[in-house]
Amino acid sequence: MNGLACKDPKAVEADDFSFGGLHLAANTSNPIGSSVTPVTVSQLPGLNTLGISLVRIDYAPSGINPPHTHPRASEVLTLLEGSLEVGFVTSSPENRHITMVLHKGDVFVFPIGLVHYQRNVGSGNAVAIAALSSQNPGVVIVASAVFGSRPSIGSDILVKALQVDRGVVNYLQSIF
Repeated sequence: MNGLACKDPKAVEADDFSFGGLHLAANTSNPIGSSVTPVTVSQLPGLNTLGISLVRIDYAPSGINPPHTHPRASEVLTLLEGSLEVGFVTSSPENRHITMVLHKGDVFVFPIGLVHYQRNVGSGNAVAIAALSSQNPGVVIVASAVFGSRPSIGSDILVKALQVDRGVVNYLQSIF
């Protein structure tokens, strides 16, 4: 299901089904102003084969969780503190931007595989918990994938696809 072998049932311990620390705020002192604390099968082995996981996301004021996708999961986000602008883009050819502002206690769903994001629009920190429909949801951060892949996507391809000058592409590739 996710490439992980099941643990011998005789070797299973309580710690395989427990994860501590989601009550702790993560460090958001970074260029995007957010931090994701994952609880996937890698952190909590007891999730193996269950098809679920979760994350805590901390946002500084004006912090973002940049446009990204989960190739193997839908996401249900619950806002615990603050105010977030959330949104996703539907698939081609419509590419509709579905967006709204969430407040404490609000819930929003991001369908599987669609590019989505969050932005803290409040004056203080924001905190959300998101449940994902896979024990190994994966994450593809759009800008990092397009401009930071190794080896790089050919700049001629990106120039044509994005319809921008080669200097813009070279600059973006240099910062990712």
